[in-house]
Amino acid sequence: MSRTGYRDERLDALGAMLEREGVLRLRDAAVRLGVSEMTVRRDITEARGRFTCLGGHIVGALDVSAGSDYVLDQEKDSHAAAKAAACARAVKLIEEDDTIFIDCGTTTPHLAARIPEDMRLTAICYSMNVAEILCHRKNIRLIVLGGLYHPAAASFSGEEGLETLKRLNLNKAFISAGGVHETRGVTCSHFHEVPIKQIAIERALECHLVVDASKFGKVRPAHFAEIGAFTSIISDQPQPA
Repeated sequence: MSRTGYRDERLDALGAMLEREGVLRLRDAAVRLGVSEMTVRRDITEARGRFTCLGGHIVGALDVSAGSDYVLDQEKDSHAAAKAAACARAVKLIEEDDTIFIDCGTTTPHLAARIPEDMRLTAICYSMNVAEILCHRKNIRLIVLGGLYHPAAASFSGEEGLETLKRLNLNKAFISAGGVHETRGVTCSHFHEVPIKQIAIERALECHLVVDASKFGKVRPAHFAEIGAFTSIISDQPQPA
């Protein structure tokens, strides 16, 4: 087979992976395709805009060109009462001496703010708004995953943060989302959040999706999990049947 033929086979395989997973780490794609990262990059360059590399991750070019419809400052007051109600339910699951992961977004600060002042626990986060709340709690050992700062989401991304998270055992992870759809799964607006969410889900004994009811039936560009990946879905209203 010609080089072009092998390249086209790899691109088709890559497309199938992205269809299932939404985003791939470059190094993982290279291993699964049985070639070097340089070869994968070259294939993507020759694919005429089919895929894009972003910070060591591969996404579909259409997903990137569509852009993000989420800016934290614009979203923080949207459905605030419903987000607070969902978090009031979620905080009841946190127990003394837990190690918990709190996701980024405009819902999870409501959860952080409702953790009892005297509760002793370890909390891991990667967003400024959650860290700002937890850093003042004397009984909370706070681990902030750093890296490149993304102002639109007030959160960080980077390989060092991912590697740190991989070494931690979590009792509970509280995950936020921009969309929860029966067939399209659980999605968000920012691709840099995907690997962090996925590792947190993998490392947690319990994983709880915390969303207000406006997210039900919605689909955002970046897929990161299926509904079945979560121990529970916690919302201000029941999920539609």
